[in-house]
Amino acid sequence: MRPTSLRTLAATAALAAATALAAPPPAATAAPAPSGDGCDPIDPAACLLPFPSNWYTVPDAATPTGRRVSMRTTLRNALGTPVSPAEWNRADGFSPGSALLSRVPGIDLGRTGATPVTDIGASLRADAPIVIVDTATGERWPYWAELDANAPDDRKALIVRPARNFREGHHYAVALRNLRDASGAAIPPNPAFAKILGPALPSTDPLAERQRAESAVLADLAAHGVPRDGLYLAWDFTVASRQSLTGPMLRMRDDALKDLGDRSPSFLVTQVTDGVDDRIAREVKGVVWAPSYLDQPGGLPGSALHRGADGLPSRLPGNSQAVPFQCEIPVSALTTPARPALYGHGLLGNEGEVDAGNVKAMAAEHGFVFCATKWIGMADEDIPNAVSALVDITRFSTVADRLQQGLLNFTFLGRAMTRGFARDKAFQDASGRPLIDTGAPLTYDGNSQGGIMGGALTAVSPDVRRAVLGVPAMNYSTLLNRSSDFSTYAKVLDVFYPDKLDQQIGLSLIQMLWDRGEANGYAWHMTGDPLPGTPSHQVLMHVAFGDHQVAPVAAEVEARTIGARIHAPTVTPGRSPDKVPYWGIPTFGASTDGSAMVVWDSGSPAPPLTNTPPTEGRDPHSDPRNNANARRQKATFLKTGETVDVCNSAPCVITP
Repeated sequence: MRPTSLRTLAATAALAAATALAAPPPAATAAPAPSGDGCDPIDPAACLLPFPSNWYTVPDAATPTGRRVSMRTTLRNALGTPVSPAEWNRADGFSPGSALLSRVPGIDLGRTGATPVTDIGASLRADAPIVIVDTATGERWPYWAELDANAPDDRKALIVRPARNFREGHHYAVALRNLRDASGAAIPPNPAFAKILGPALPSTDPLAERQRAESAVLADLAAHGVPRDGLYLAWDFTVASRQSLTGPMLRMRDDALKDLGDRSPSFLVTQVTDGVDDRIAREVKGVVWAPSYLDQPGGLPGSALHRGADGLPSRLPGNSQAVPFQCEIPVSALTTPARPALYGHGLLGNEGEVDAGNVKAMAAEHGFVFCATKWIGMADEDIPNAVSALVDITRFSTVADRLQQGLLNFTFLGRAMTRGFARDKAFQDASGRPLIDTGAPLTYDGNSQGGIMGGALTAVSPDVRRAVLGVPAMNYSTLLNRSSDFSTYAKVLDVFYPDKLDQQIGLSLIQMLWDRGEANGYAWHMTGDPLPGTPSHQVLMHVAFGDHQVAPVAAEVEARTIGARIHAPTVTPGRSPDKVPYWGIPTFGASTDGSAMVVWDSGSPAPPLTNTPPTEGRDPHSDPRNNANARRQKATFLKTGETVDVCNSAPCVITP
């Protein structure tokens, strides 16, 4: 990331605040809200707690889950601007990576015996004080629990994070029981929940409706071995369906590719530079045109999706997206045509990152031509709009909408690489021979944000079968507090949403929209169980132990969700603080031909066990991509689908 100065960021935030007030994004049609004020009385700490909860949904026979999110405006920023729930109310459930939020005054997680991040397997104990159960299958779901380390004691959220994403469309019941304070004393339920647990209330009682809803939750828990005894709080929630999460993106992709057919997208080469250095023979810049499904001509930052009468993305007549690209063609292509590969840039960057030394080395050493474009929605040009989304969370829908258009833009750039570029003299040698091997399959390699977004692209791409996700993860609601990159932007959030409990609720709300454009919303279809019209895929994840920018714990959640195997031995004994390091991720030794995760250890300290960023030691974030053995492993995978051991049957260690 290229950091933005606080002075510039403050000015941007002020401008964004004015923009947010003056030009809110288009509203969607909201589903009916719950009765009364819409707040759940069972957790009085904040209106939307506990979250997520089916209290904030209504029945809807037209959706795959049979429910529809139905929230009222319950979160306001420091300017008094309410969060408009319209975009959230399009969903038929909550994020598959939802952090479960509540507030338990006085809780001591150690005395309670709650599962920490270092012992995820303990979450499945029969007597675990926090229980998450799939009510259809009876499966107990793995998790870890933490208190918000960024908040004062009176506003600390209890955060329960799934160690593997919840299954799409499934219904879960949650129980908090036998909770203890620092003295070891039992914490009783709050008066409202205690009353709900008691005898049937008359219909005139304000809690009668909530008691009736709770009875089904208690019955589900009892049926799966969780009685009322010792309950502090219990609730349920429904996870959004595959159609709700991925349907808009698939509509855009399928509509655009149907019109394109077998042709290459139109493109224009604007600059050709020969003899770049001893590794790169030619650099080519230009523009590819893709259909735009955004509501502004050209789809500038701040644009939202244009939606048709069915609520799905619809293209305004003639609206196109100019997709800038930059390609690096290795010297070796002058002898043997290079394999085509898309490259994904890092946080709030641009396509110019493709000329980084590690990318050039990968191209030169292993015969790839890399082409990159912007991850619009989270590119350099989007920084002011991204800040405006921290000023007014309602505006985050514009970030998510541009991210979806960005996935389509990458798809069109890939089609141009394999079906059009080789016919242009910019991609030919002096004799007219193509420098791109159009017979080789299209692949993907991205780092950091490119590793995160690359997971979503892999899931939706009909062309990319193999992808390398460098220092990746998923689920920004887990990542942000743990990232050194977020500290500057967090200052904006602190100004406009100063209550730390509100901030955790806000991050969970944002994640529901972010799912539409990042790997968290697509993870169940990234490898097996491909999306409609999409082949199965393989991914190789390269994780940096102790990463300061992308939390490795979120990469582990991704690996469990996509079914990746982890290279073993993974790290030197004693390096991991976990009771069972990399719990729940099967291992491989010499090689594997499925999806895989490899941890690269540069000697940096293990990250904090709290939801805070690392502050000790050097940041190893860039080390895997800069290591020749790691690049060799990536190249073998992209060419053959096999992840080979390049670490001599030992942990993969990098000397910085």
